[in-house]
Amino acid sequence: MCPLTGAPPPSGGAVPQLPALAVKVDNYPAGRPQAGLDHADIVFEEPVEGMITRYVAVFQCQQASLIGPIRSARNIDIGILGEFGDPLLVSVGGINPVISNIENSPIQEIDLRDHGSVVQTVAGRQAPYATFASTSALWELDPKDTGPPNPVFRYATTAPTGMPASSITIPFSQDSDVTWRYDSALGTYLRYYGTTPDVLLDGVQNSASNIVVQFVHIFYGPWYENDVGGLEVQATLYPDASGKAEVFRNGVEISGTWHRSTLASPTQFLSSTGAEIPLQPGRTWVELVPDTVTVSVGP
Repeated sequence: MCPLTGAPPPSGGAVPQLPALAVKVDNYPAGRPQAGLDHADIVFEEPVEGMITRYVAVFQCQQASLIGPIRSARNIDIGILGEFGDPLLVSVGGINPVISNIENSPIQEIDLRDHGSVVQTVAGRQAPYATFASTSALWELDPKDTGPPNPVFRYATTAPTGMPASSITIPFSQDSDVTWRYDSALGTYLRYYGTTPDVLLDGVQNSASNIVVQFVHIFYGPWYENDVGGLEVQATLYPDASGKAEVFRNGVEISGTWHRSTLASPTQFLSSTGAEIPLQPGRTWVELVPDTVTVSVGP
C-alpha cells in the first residue's frame, strides 16, 4: 500500500521508490485555479500573512504533469514536514531567516530559482503566479534519494463511530471561506469556497477521503514576510504540542485531540477514549486552523 494514503498505487504495480515530495502551492485568489492537487497524497492548508492560506502538497505514490503555482517557503513548513523524515521541499525562495532554518533542518530544500530548466509556464499567468513544474522533473532534481517515507496516519476501511457530518465550514478569511461537503454517492468530500466549487486547471474539483481539522496555536513574527508589514505566521506544532482535532471520514465526525512529541514523530490524532483515529484509505486534507477560528459542522 502507498505509505501516505493506505491505498494501492493508482497506476497499479509496486509502490514507487521515491521520497515524499512537498510542493508549496499558492492559494491567493489571483493564483487560482491551481494544478496538481488532485494527484497529491496529502495536502496541508496553512494560514499565512493576511489570513490567506497556502498549501503544502505532498506527493509520493502519484505523478502530476503540472503542479502550481509554486510559491515561497514559510517557517511553519518545517513543523509540517518534519514527520516525513527528510522530504524534498520545493518552493520559489523565501525570506533569509526561513531559508536558513530550513537548511538547518532535515528537510531537503529545492529552490526553483536555481532550477529554471524544470519550470513550466501556463498561458495567461503572470508572476508571481506563473511557476509550475511536473513532479517527475522535481524528483529528478534529487535522484539519489529513493527511500519512501514511513506512514504518518493509520488507516482502516471500517469507519469508526461518529456524529453525522455532511458539511464543514472553515472561515479562514473572506478570500478563503472554505467549505467541504460530503458526497455520499462518491464517498468523498468536495471542496468549495462558499457555494462555489473549488475547481483545478484540469476541471477536477478538489476532493479528499479524509478532512482532518487540526486546531493550532498561532503567533506572529519576528520577521516581516512582505513590504506592507505582514508578519510571518508561526504555529506551535512541536515539541510536546497538542490541541483539539476533528476528523471527518465517511460522512461522520470523530472529535478528539492531537499530539506531537518531536519534530520527527508523526502527529497522533486520538479519540476521546485515547485510541488513535483511523483514516479512510485515500487522500487526506489537513486543515491547520487557528484555535481562534470557529469551525461549523452541518449534520
